[in-house]
Amino acid sequence: MAYYLTSFHPFLAAIIICLVFLPLHFSPIQANTNEGFSINLIRKTSPKVLPQRLRGLSAISRTPQSPISAYQGEYLMEISIGTPPFKVYGIADTGSDLIWTQCVPCNNCYKQLNPMFDPKKSSSYSNIPCNSNLCHELDTGVCSPQKLCNYTYAYGDSSMTQGALAQETVTLTSTTGASVPLKGIVFGCGHKDSEGFNDHEMGIIGLGGGPVSLISQIGSSFGGKMFSQCLVPFHTDVSVSSKMSFGKGSKVSGNGVVSTPLVAKEDKTPYFVTLLGISVGNKYLHYNGSSENVEKGNMFLDSGTPPTILPTQLYDRVVAQVKNQVKMKPIVGDPDLGAQLCYRTKNNLHGPMLTAHFEGADVTLEPIQTFIPPKDGVFCLAFTNTSSDVGIYGNFVQSNYLIGFDLEAKMVSFKPTDCTKNK
Repeated sequence: MAYYLTSFHPFLAAIIICLVFLPLHFSPIQANTNEGFSINLIRKTSPKVLPQRLRGLSAISRTPQSPISAYQGEYLMEISIGTPPFKVYGIADTGSDLIWTQCVPCNNCYKQLNPMFDPKKSSSYSNIPCNSNLCHELDTGVCSPQKLCNYTYAYGDSSMTQGALAQETVTLTSTTGASVPLKGIVFGCGHKDSEGFNDHEMGIIGLGGGPVSLISQIGSSFGGKMFSQCLVPFHTDVSVSSKMSFGKGSKVSGNGVVSTPLVAKEDKTPYFVTLLGISVGNKYLHYNGSSENVEKGNMFLDSGTPPTILPTQLYDRVVAQVKNQVKMKPIVGDPDLGAQLCYRTKNNLHGPMLTAHFEGADVTLEPIQTFIPPKDGVFCLAFTNTSSDVGIYGNFVQSNYLIGFDLEAKMVSFKPTDCTKNK
């Protein structure tokens, strides 16, 4: 899900209400390795219509990992919360920070298929009191009558979670089957959660760069503040998992790797990079439509947002070039498809190839990454537009790339990879 930026179009912005992120002081995390770990991303089924929500994720390695699956354009990550461990399937989201799940009691919540977490049944659960540094540093501005710390966290699609800020033991299960317990993790126990989530989603696992994200809380406990993901393409058989790796073993290297700098901004959550332009076939389209210099950090990578969202002036030129190079008639007037650029075909298009030209890194995209089948016999360009000058590089185009986020070196690396075979 996209994190809030004040300059963003409302559709793009993921909004944090009453949260000001300052340096936090977390309890020490205890784990049995400094080599990292890897997890699978769970996949259940595929969407019937092209998702337009702002959220999502995936990853790789012999280091710490966790199960992750795809459902309706999102990648679900399996973690366990509490003692004894209680399984939670949350959206793996590099575009937000808070880790949260629906909790008992939850009278004003969306429908959830799985049971909800009951903090009273966990011996390791502890509410964060109002006078705690954690509550003050989050600056929620809300104290419960019991003097406990409450939170409100909202997203760009108007979905929202409200509840108690707490600390718990979070357990990840690696791809080798080993359990990796992490003590004292700050998370949100949601007691009032709006519509906007489907019944498979039990919350969100925030993987952004802010201080309360899972990545930041793990810190360098696994040999380095870094992680990587390898997302399987849309409509891959559900038995094939994506993977995500954390720590030292997640480094992306070898032949074919290209890297682009992470751009630091006041908002620490999104992973900002600089997109210079996009090529459709051999036709290069400059980000600004001219040879002028582009603003640094004009895109961010969001595993929680399925489509790629471009500023309208670039989006319109990309669509025009795709139309020019695809020798088929676009679908017009289908209310299910709206304004998306779609074609009626049983198989995916044979072209054109698109290339995202990041600063220092050209990332080539095949039709399997750029055209998505929202319904049988139809393939649509998995891009949409915004009036903002800042765009989002969504999870459809992130598929079939091993993508490494090295927060210490401040780089993002891309390696073309068949993620259906990545072990």
